Amino acid sequence: MENQLIDVDGQQMTADELIEKYHDAKHAERKLKKAAKKALMRRRQEQSLKPYQAELIKLQQFMENTGKRMIILFEGRDASGKGGTIRRVTRYMNEKHYRVVALGKPTNEQRSQWFFQRYVTQFPRGGEVVLFDRSWYNRAMVEPIFGFCTAEEHKNFMRGVGGFEKDLVRQGTILVKLYFSVTKDEQERRFERRKTDPLRQWKLSEVDVQAQERWDDFTTQKYEMLKKTHTTHAPWTVIRSNDKYLARLNAMKAILNAVPYDRTESELDFVPDPAIVISGAREVEIMEAERLCKGKFTS
Repeated sequence: MENQLIDVDGQQMTADELIEKYHDAKHAERKLKKAAKKALMRRRQEQSLKPYQAELIKLQQFMENTGKRMIILFEGRDASGKGGTIRRVTRYMNEKHYRVVALGKPTNEQRSQWFFQRYVTQFPRGGEVVLFDRSWYNRAMVEPIFGFCTAEEHKNFMRGVGGFEKDLVRQGTILVKLYFSVTKDEQERRFERRKTDPLRQWKLSEVDVQAQERWDDFTTQKYEMLKKTHTTHAPWTVIRSNDKYLARLNAMKAILNAVPYDRTESELDFVPDPAIVISGAREVEIMEAERLCKGKFTS
C-alpha cells in the first residue's frame, strides 16, 4: 500500500507526495489571501488620502492666486518615510507650480560659498511650493556625524540658522519643517527589505549601512537640533512614521493647516492625530524625560 501510486490528472504519485502537494497548495492559498488582503488595505488607504490630496490642490491654487511662497522641509533618519510622503503630497499637484529639491554633494565651488547659498538658489518664486527632501539641516545631523563638516562649521550653522529662517518667514515665505521619527527596529526592518527587494536596492547607500551603528549619534544630534532650532517663527513638527500611511496622512494635515486657504470640504477632519504629530518642543521634553529615566536617549 505504501508504494501504491495514485493517478492525479494523469500524474502518478504516492500518497505521501499527494499529501505534500495538498499542504503546499494550502500554504500558497494562505499566502495569496494574505497578499490580496494587504493589497486591498493599501488601496483603501490610498483612496482615503485623496480628499486631502484634493485639498492640497486648493492650497496650491491659493498660493498661485496670492503669489505667496512656501517651503516644506522633509527631515529625519534614513528610511523614515520622507520620500514616500513627498510622492503622496505632490501626486495630483500642478507640476508647473511645485518643485521637489534633493541636492547632492556640494561642488568645490559651492563649498567655497556661503553655506545657505546653494539652497537659496532653489527657493520658490511667487505662487510656488518647494519641497526639500533633506535640506540645510544636513549640517545639523548627517554632516557632523560623518565628518563632512568641521566642528566650527557646525557651530556656525547652529548659531545662524535661526536668524536665517526668521528673516525668511518675516519676508513672507511660509516655512513648514517636518521631522520624520522612526524607531530603530522599524528602520532595521526597512533596511533589510531594501537589501532583498530589487526595486528598492537603489535606495541603500553607504550612509544607510552605517545608520544603525550610529543610531545613538543621530539621536543626540536630533535632540540638539530640535532644542536649538525649534522656534516660534519656524517650529518643528515631528511625525511618528513607523506606520507609513498614518505618517503620510498626518503630514498632509500639518501642511494644510499651515496655509490660510479657503476650505470647502467642511466634513473633512483636519485635526492631526496627537499620537502621530508632536511639536518639536514636546519631543525635546519627551527625550529629556527618557534620558532622566533611562540614562540615555531612546527615541
